[in-house]
Amino acid sequence: MGLARRRKALGYSQERLAQLLGVDRTTVGRWESGRIVPQPAQRRALAAVLEISLHELDALLAPPRPTGGADQGRLSGGPPDAGDSDEMIRREFLRLLTVSGALAALPAEEAEALADGVRRGTPADFTRMNGHLWQVYQLARSKRSVHPVVRDQLTRLTEALAGNRGGTRSLLIAAADLFQLAGEVAFDADRHSDAASSYALAASLSKDAGAYDLWACALVRHAYVEMAEHRYTQAAEMLGAAEALAARGDSALSTRYWVASVRAEALAGLGDLDACERALDRAEEVQGLNGDGGNGGWLRFDGSRLAEERGARYVRLERLDLAESTLKKALGQGLLASGQSLRRRGTVLAGLAAVGAKRGDPEQVVAYGSQAVELARTSASGYVARRFRDLYDEFGTLRRDRRVAELGAEIVALSTPSREG
Repeated sequence: MGLARRRKALGYSQERLAQLLGVDRTTVGRWESGRIVPQPAQRRALAAVLEISLHELDALLAPPRPTGGADQGRLSGGPPDAGDSDEMIRREFLRLLTVSGALAALPAEEAEALADGVRRGTPADFTRMNGHLWQVYQLARSKRSVHPVVRDQLTRLTEALAGNRGGTRSLLIAAADLFQLAGEVAFDADRHSDAASSYALAASLSKDAGAYDLWACALVRHAYVEMAEHRYTQAAEMLGAAEALAARGDSALSTRYWVASVRAEALAGLGDLDACERALDRAEEVQGLNGDGGNGGWLRFDGSRLAEERGARYVRLERLDLAESTLKKALGQGLLASGQSLRRRGTVLAGLAAVGAKRGDPEQVVAYGSQAVELARTSASGYVARRFRDLYDEFGTLRRDRRVAELGAEIVALSTPSREG
């Protein structure tokens, strides 16, 4: 049985199959004719929607036949379409680390000799611009749209550090701030290596500047990378260090409470319910601060996300009734209720779908999962796509349900780089 016959046996048109996989209909036609073959990342999605194994899929696919022109180029693979943004980020933080290290080591008079007229802005200018970028990032539907501006700002900061000895500590703080934002953009795009590198440099620069809260927040964000890869022990160790730094920071800021909230996630991953509850209770104490305890940039923890975060911890711990009631409550609060945060709302809906999967309830899986998939498409968030991968792994025998199988194929397609042909 060929690919086309299997598709028709399941009742799918080329258009429907293409929609489920996130490709063009003509791509499906070329797969079926043997003119091209699916990319490796597309094969898993295709096998899922056709309800077969990868080995069975290989048997269905006709051998590729070079046809010349654009198709021939696609068959040969070609270089990955990675762009230059991440490579630019890597080069910038190598430059910045070199510059900041030199300025810290050189006597003042020698450092002043580096000031060759390259003065692109004052520390206050960079601080204001960073604050603006955090606001744009928070409001942007697609977080990666902020990346080019962050890259340009990093270049300007490097030049300012090289040419301006006065206010160097303030510039180091601005650079540490900006690298946390660069890490957030990379993390949302599911580029864990780039995110971890950005957070590590942010921590190093914060240490040089003696900025304890900023340093602690860099470690918290780095811990998220560890947890995304299910390395909960390593994340817990990193959060322990962040807790110690936050204790030396500004008591008017909410840093220590944010550390507690994220630590609860690591403890949930380790299966420690009691310790998780204690950490969440500690995080709730943020409500006692005067003001929101944040700065609108690298620190925004004000307790408004605690309901959704507590619900996510309960899902991890398989306290399903608690998880469901808490997540439903979160959907009716703040930015989630107003629909202003698509990424957060999508994550909560994915959590409710996961509750359904753990209960073996296909109706709940499809009801919440379909809404979450639509929001993930709109936001183009790799963070939400990552949550979906965890959800997909929960499906198990539920994949026998046609609706769940189709949802699974859509989830896989969300995690598949779009490379038509």
